[in-house]
Amino acid sequence: MYAFLFFLNFVLIYTIFAVYAERKISAFIQDRYGPMETGPYGLLQTVADLLKLLQKEDIVPLAADKRIFKVAPLIIFTSVFAGFAVLPLTSDFGGSQIETGIFYLLAIVSLDVIGILMAGWGSNSKYALLGAMRSVAQIISYEIPLGLSVVCVIMVSQSLNLQEIVYQQGIFINAIDPNAQNFLFGIKALGIETTHIGGFLTWNIFRIPFFFLAYLIFFIASLAEANRAPFDIPIAESELVAGFHVEYSGFRWAMIMLSEYGMMLLISFLGAILFWGGWNTPLPNIGSVALADWTSGEPGTVAGHLWGAFWLVSKALLTVGLQIWIRWTYPRLRLDQLMNLSWKYLTPGAIILVLVSALWRLLMI
Repeated sequence: MYAFLFFLNFVLIYTIFAVYAERKISAFIQDRYGPMETGPYGLLQTVADLLKLLQKEDIVPLAADKRIFKVAPLIIFTSVFAGFAVLPLTSDFGGSQIETGIFYLLAIVSLDVIGILMAGWGSNSKYALLGAMRSVAQIISYEIPLGLSVVCVIMVSQSLNLQEIVYQQGIFINAIDPNAQNFLFGIKALGIETTHIGGFLTWNIFRIPFFFLAYLIFFIASLAEANRAPFDIPIAESELVAGFHVEYSGFRWAMIMLSEYGMMLLISFLGAILFWGGWNTPLPNIGSVALADWTSGEPGTVAGHLWGAFWLVSKALLTVGLQIWIRWTYPRLRLDQLMNLSWKYLTPGAIILVLVSALWRLLMI
């Protein structure tokens, strides 16, 4: 219950600052000022926009299927927010630590496709329906390489439990497996003992050489999953006015936008957990200078909670900042380019990495 309330409030507060950050970063890239008038440095602009959306009239098109139209934003928001239910924020605090956490997360988040299709169909608008079809086609296409990149981590870690995967990437591996090998996955082949060194040396993306390619596929596919540029063609204003949510206004439109920013944060958390050590510190122990010990804290202690939350949230927010930077740097892909990237390059590459992961687990560990 406490974890649920934490993630709910965190996502709401994060969205307010993420929208402000996106406006400021885009203004910096385009040599503009961005929000300046509402509050110091425009800090209250997003709050003012939120208050405006809450007060706007909830307009439902006369010819729309009212039940489907009204329920669709709720399904989109619920499916995205439900993914936070299994995220381990610290060593002992977070969502449900079920043994099939990754499977649950990928399954529940996929339900937003149903909400998007309902939004386009229920609007009874050609623009909205066309935007929904393109969005669904994109999300389904990129779920395949994203899922395969996650499978690579599952095969090497031999676990679907997100908390256990994080423990394997730090100095507290013995807390869940007293008989854990001193030579962790991948590093064993190099003959370097890193169990007590910790830091970035035990993160998946550093201890498994080809996991950088797996994360690259994961990151590109996650941009498409969140409808972020250069994969935001389903809601490209220049072509489709506003995509599947063109007929929405007021709070229902705000829920759809909140879901987009929530998805950005969710996939950033997931990427940090699977590849970048989760709540583990990036600082290693160097001789008598025990940086990893000092910046981790024992599991279950207040220091452990604070350090763990700090590292995981920092990694996730840095990824969100990267997503924002990419949006205002690269142009959109055409629909044919978007599909070619998924089916001709990312999916075959992810399949090859799955085979390499199987060989690595068999031969190197």
